[in-house]
Amino acid sequence: MKIVAIGAHPDDIEIGIAGMTAQWRRDGIEVVYVDLTRAELSSNGDVDTRAVEAGYADDVLGVRRLNLGFPDRGLTGDESQIETLVRLIRTERPTHVLYPYGVDRHPDHRACARLVEEALFNAGIRKYLPDVPAYRPDSVYQYMINALKTPDVCIDISETMETKLRALSAYESQFMPVDGVRTPLTDEYIERVRARERHFGSLIGTTYAEGLMTVKPYAVRKAGGLA
Repeated sequence: MKIVAIGAHPDDIEIGIAGMTAQWRRDGIEVVYVDLTRAELSSNGDVDTRAVEAGYADDVLGVRRLNLGFPDRGLTGDESQIETLVRLIRTERPTHVLYPYGVDRHPDHRACARLVEEALFNAGIRKYLPDVPAYRPDSVYQYMINALKTPDVCIDISETMETKLRALSAYESQFMPVDGVRTPLTDEYIERVRARERHFGSLIGTTYAEGLMTVKPYAVRKAGGLA
């Protein structure tokens, strides 16, 4: 098992699945975080600060992080961006790919979803970039950043919720700026994430949970495997 999680900006993936990530790493599963941009247009902080904060979050979670350096607010899905992502997917060969849910207030999150979907499709086409063998992951899921929608799948993260909060707290320039401007992220955003995960937990009878949306029906091979 190997996880590749993709987001538009450093902190997107942590908002969505840091609790799951902490469980995977605890179990020795490799997790790669892929940020498409350096978030250079963010209202608070700067690229260097954000990179340092991402490093702190990596240390908390134990992940390997890649940044593709695409332009912030420039996720056009052009051929070069698709090709870069296809090569990454084919090189990393993850069993599972996670990316943002396509319904979100931030245009970059929506654009990230579309770009990943294009790349996942092309990654399985043998005659596209034939110098790198074609590859399709076993499963694909979408995680939520700003959305609050009833998930298709809820994962109990009660034991790793505090780790998730520590990873989010690494991004002080975004969530707790000293001399920054007010944005949706500075309006007690981490507490709202906590409340969302508590709500998702209530749906399955646990304290906290993270939610995923399925891209295709969840497969159960026989009735005895129904959870």
